[in-house]
Amino acid sequence: MPIINSLISWINLKRLNQIDDIRHNPFYYQEETFNYLMWKADRTEWGKKYDYRNIKSIETYQDRVPISGYEDLQPYIHRMMEGESNVLWPRDIKWYAKSSGTTNDKSKYIPVSRDSLEECHFKGGKDVFVLYTDNVPDTKTYTGKGLTLGGSHQVSNVNDQSRVGDLSAIYIENVPFFLDLKRTPEASIALIEKFEEKIQRIAETSIKENVTSIVGVPSWNLIMLKHILEATGKDNIHEIWPNLEVFVHGGINFEPYREQYQKILPNPGMNYIETYNASEGFFAIQDDLNDRSMLLMMDYGIFYEFIPFEDIDKENPNTLTVADVETNKVYAVVISTNGGLWRYMLGDTVEFTSLYPHKIIIKGRTKHYINAFGEELMIENAELALKNTCAKTDAIISEYTAAPKYIDDESKGRHQWLIEFARDPESHVQFAEILDKELQKVNSDYEAKRQTGSTLDAPELIPAKKSLFIEWMRKRGKMGGQNKIPRLANHREYIEELMELNN
Repeated sequence: MPIINSLISWINLKRLNQIDDIRHNPFYYQEETFNYLMWKADRTEWGKKYDYRNIKSIETYQDRVPISGYEDLQPYIHRMMEGESNVLWPRDIKWYAKSSGTTNDKSKYIPVSRDSLEECHFKGGKDVFVLYTDNVPDTKTYTGKGLTLGGSHQVSNVNDQSRVGDLSAIYIENVPFFLDLKRTPEASIALIEKFEEKIQRIAETSIKENVTSIVGVPSWNLIMLKHILEATGKDNIHEIWPNLEVFVHGGINFEPYREQYQKILPNPGMNYIETYNASEGFFAIQDDLNDRSMLLMMDYGIFYEFIPFEDIDKENPNTLTVADVETNKVYAVVISTNGGLWRYMLGDTVEFTSLYPHKIIIKGRTKHYINAFGEELMIENAELALKNTCAKTDAIISEYTAAPKYIDDESKGRHQWLIEFARDPESHVQFAEILDKELQKVNSDYEAKRQTGSTLDAPELIPAKKSLFIEWMRKRGKMGGQNKIPRLANHREYIEELMELNN
């Protein structure tokens, strides 16, 4: 074991030195990335349209190329899926990550080029364990296998040469064979389309393996792990995989699930690493187990820009590079990538917790909030208030969503919280009262609206039946993979559908 770790540390040393250089010189790596992207795409249709060949500075690029949403790039992507080459990125692209997000029910198809697979997604996956080994030199992860709960993929219906699927499925389909040997379950099981069948097969096969790490989205992996416990009759997961030591998670906020994970993974030596990755790219990694903020990775073929949150809705917002950002401010993320996304509004907001190194925490989605009455309730407020409320009521939440209930003849406006509890509080009424107070503590706009009593009544708690959210996701055909349950919405579409099922 010491020999294996010494060898791994020696192999990782060059990359660790480079990551340390990124910490101290982030803008140098971003300039290198920017110049590479301009050179690489100057002969594409998009590059010719905006004359990439003659763009010599970031300022010129920002002046010349507009900020884009998916709808702006969709016509180009559709042509690429039909087989056209050199549209947004050189040559043709075979793989497209299907992403629904939480703010739009229509599927998005994000191009995944060979460059983005190798220089971004695969590189990010390797760096996770490079940094983990640096934190835990005596790790045993390399002696066993990593459990990956993949999505699914299928041949695209627009062209039999283009394939679409969850990013995790694309990753599994393309991962180098030598890394595939260190993963469980085998690809044929990991790519099963039906989620319930997939976790059943994983329970039948992977329990026999020496699993030392788990990678994936907290919500879906929790369902899988609970199913494995039920199938084996064990009390906790360490009875099945005694050498399991790390869960690498991303996609959604881990905090609402932490207590449930600690219950089924009680070993005090269990570690958790957060990553920030999406269909569009791999962005950041928690590089210190004692600090939940994540190091923004500057050399993955992604050029970053940041819009101050207060400027998001402006027609031509000011954008900043990593050289200009400040700590303790919220920014919307704009990316230009080696997959052919150009000044693309990612839809996420982040806050820098430090500079040099540039480390971030995810604040939420640009459309993931409730602001029906001027309260500006952001997802971070909701998560913190719920965490504090659960601590005070000894409750555990499995899933939840919230939406505004608009002013009518019977009442002023209020928020409705549809919550599925893993452990119910003694009183749902008391839970709602404490939640109201906690929300006021963490959000001054919410507090002002509640204290004046002019527009916002106390929140309404609606207990959800067991597995309601899973039933809803199943009905929508969005089980597993990168699919997410919407937490906050400034409309009632999601909550109305859920309440109908709940009744």
